[in-house]
Amino acid sequence: MKNQRQLSNPITLRVPADILAEIEEIADVCKRTRSWVFVRALKSYLATEGREVLEIAKARREMANGEAYDLDDLISEVATAIKGAAA
Repeated sequence: MKNQRQLSNPITLRVPADILAEIEEIADVCKRTRSWVFVRALKSYLATEGREVLEIAKARREMANGEAYDLDDLISEVATAIKGAAA
């Protein structure tokens, strides 16, 4: 038995006609549904660009909450520590 994932309610999505034509052609060639192709495309986006968007948003929240370090301050601290260890 295949691992069944919980599906959302249907959604409505408008896409440019040329993109839909490609989606339909891919679905036909792969003997899959348009939904299958869309989900694969969305997974690919989420794993790359979408992941980057979320990571940037997280970093911005951390900076706003004072949970980040200024690179110039960090370099200065490291330089000071190196000088102290060399003395």
